[in-house]
Amino acid sequence: MKRVFLATLLAALPFAGPAADAAKAKQWLSQAQAAYSAGKVDEALKFATDAVAADPQNAEALYVRARLHEARNDHAKAVADYSEVIKLTPDAAGLYQRRGTEHFKLGNIKESIADFDKFISLAPGQEPHHWQRGISYYYAGRYEDGRKQFESHQTVNQNDVENAVWHFLCVARQHGVDKARAALIKIESDRRVPMMQIYALYAGRGTVNEVMDAVRAGNPGPGELNFRQFYANLYLGLYYEVTGEAKAAREHITKAAKDYKLDHYMWDVARVHVQLLEAKAVK
Repeated sequence: MKRVFLATLLAALPFAGPAADAAKAKQWLSQAQAAYSAGKVDEALKFATDAVAADPQNAEALYVRARLHEARNDHAKAVADYSEVIKLTPDAAGLYQRRGTEHFKLGNIKESIADFDKFISLAPGQEPHHWQRGISYYYAGRYEDGRKQFESHQTVNQNDVENAVWHFLCVARQHGVDKARAALIKIESDRRVPMMQIYALYAGRGTVNEVMDAVRAGNPGPGELNFRQFYANLYLGLYYEVTGEAKAAREHITKAAKDYKLDHYMWDVARVHVQLLEAKAVK
């Protein structure tokens, strides 16, 4: 969450309560902004909650509180607040995008797709960019829809190994690894390490050892090493899973989620994947 709230969206969210309540809410929101800018997220959340209490129909206050719940990884509360804002401003496309990502982080896959669909219906130009919907399609078992989404994303993001990999996974689930390999989207260069080694593995001309050697190459610092370890383990796990090696798949994806945390949506993908595996094991 950025230090400055999204002014463009906030400008579209009207105050709905009486003038006096709106004035109180505005004061609390100003204090919430100041607290957040100082890195005091919990204090900012308290002020935002005071703003909502002063004016429960204030869309801006609810939106700010939802963003703060996001910052604290309290996804259920973020979804609840976004739902209230949507009732007040149902045509604000960005709200469905944000609620959709929070639904995904809760493992609510179908709900995330519904929100992403609504977002795209309100902002159709964003459809090719929407790789998150493609990932949700994958977890929903909608592999043909996922394949189409990643092919569409390729038109706006030509050198992203991750897009090619998720396309591969969707095709492999439908038609097998050989056909997925034959249909693998061509990637010329992805500068992130070890993405090109991951790509070579999926293409059938690389090895797991080459991926892990790339992770350690060049003596990376702690942050870069964590980044490399996360992506290597996530995509090795997904590769093992789709090629029928369930034990190795679980080990790598669990390592990605539990040992190499990132402040990124893809870390939530790994975490949700582990949750789904654990839920399946209980059944």
